[in-house]
Amino acid sequence: MDEPARSDGFVRGLSEAIGGPLGDYASRAGRTTFGGQRFWSVGRIVLAMICLTLSLHWVQKYPCNDGAWADLKQYKYMCYTDVLALYYAERLSDGAVPYRDHPVEYPVVTGAFMGVIGLGVHALGQDNPDLNQGQLFYNLNALALGALGVATAGLLLSVRKRRPWDVALFALSPALFLSATVNWDLLAIAFAAAGFVLWAKRYPAWAGVMIGLGASAKLWPALLAFPLLALCVRAGKLKEFGIAMGAGAAAIAAVNVPVALLWRDNWMRFIDLNRERPIDWGTLWYIGDHFPRGGDQYGLEPFQWLGRNIPVLNTLTWVLIGASMVAIGALILTAPRRPRLAQVAFLAVAAFLIFNKVWSQQFVLWLIPLIVLARPRWGAFLAWSFAEVAYFVAFYGQLMGASGKTVFPEWVFVLAATLRLGTVILLVVLVVREIRYPELDVVRQSYADDPDGGVLDEAPDRRDVKATSAAPEPVPA
Repeated sequence: MDEPARSDGFVRGLSEAIGGPLGDYASRAGRTTFGGQRFWSVGRIVLAMICLTLSLHWVQKYPCNDGAWADLKQYKYMCYTDVLALYYAERLSDGAVPYRDHPVEYPVVTGAFMGVIGLGVHALGQDNPDLNQGQLFYNLNALALGALGVATAGLLLSVRKRRPWDVALFALSPALFLSATVNWDLLAIAFAAAGFVLWAKRYPAWAGVMIGLGASAKLWPALLAFPLLALCVRAGKLKEFGIAMGAGAAAIAAVNVPVALLWRDNWMRFIDLNRERPIDWGTLWYIGDHFPRGGDQYGLEPFQWLGRNIPVLNTLTWVLIGASMVAIGALILTAPRRPRLAQVAFLAVAAFLIFNKVWSQQFVLWLIPLIVLARPRWGAFLAWSFAEVAYFVAFYGQLMGASGKTVFPEWVFVLAATLRLGTVILLVVLVVREIRYPELDVVRQSYADDPDGGVLDEAPDRRDVKATSAAPEPVPA
């Protein structure tokens, strides 16, 4: 089993403060036992870590969970959450059924998730007029989303049995601590993680179903289809890819088509909103639109023009995202060794965030499990986490400023957004480097090929086969 204090230079350096890595002859037997076996296994320690992180997250959000947000308390204490706010904005507090009675700004699975909890809370409130419905709604969602977060950690552990400490990156993530229940993103993450594990266990149909349900909760899991296609082309596993994609399409249709047929306009709200949204805070486009040029002048003219021409911006973002997917496909097909699935999945989702016009604070959660599987190294991960924390603080300062109470000058927020963007790009560069030089990949030092690859794991590499068949026969001496 991998030990980070030995294999990770950053962790090894930190361990010197307490005497260095565990010695070769040190006893690793645990003293706490249950039923004659060691109780505190690495997996249980990691699950305890994520329970602690999520509990502290709930404490951090506690000042806001009563919904009494006077004097901008939700920004001052950085405890704002869409979950509580949307209980009222989506009219769940009135007993409105999502999509039927009110347009919902999220895909169907997320709408159903909030509806099931919200309508139950509203029913209780009818019989208990003193009940703080918004508070109960948030706390029930926090409990459910926390359970999904713990389940995600368990799923990651199931495909990292030789490297369980890697999952501590997810369990102890500062970004998870700050953003776990800002929105319902852990729902899509849990579905995507289940899809990853089912693919790794060689159940492509069920993997497709989970990815399809994830894409029906938040759009991003659908992006995983692009790198998976290129990997299956290189491995000659198009049949398995077709099974997964067919099952995924069926799952998407099963949950979306009935709602779209019954309440088309309300179902279209998610699509319409994303088409109409202007440049969002913290994106590449926002940085360009507000980049300091000296004096009181801000912004670069092309970005300002795009901010006034949203249809053009929409087209440009999708062209850049599409070009990124093509580039990732080319990387997969030309790499000296077939990349691991997690590596290229991370690249696909990171490219989407880099070029998209919306980058909400909780979107950081999408990347955490992917980078844990793609590049489980603590140094760069913590640098990125620091940038995300800095952005989180600057973002709430910006919200205070937008409400009339200046906390930071504009350039501080632009700097924080640039730092976040830069560290994500750094992670992309490091992952690409390890694809180009697979001997640097620490996961492959523990596994022969790709522990997440399923049918791709140790499959023949068509690139190698072609190279071998094209080589001339040796001439006898």
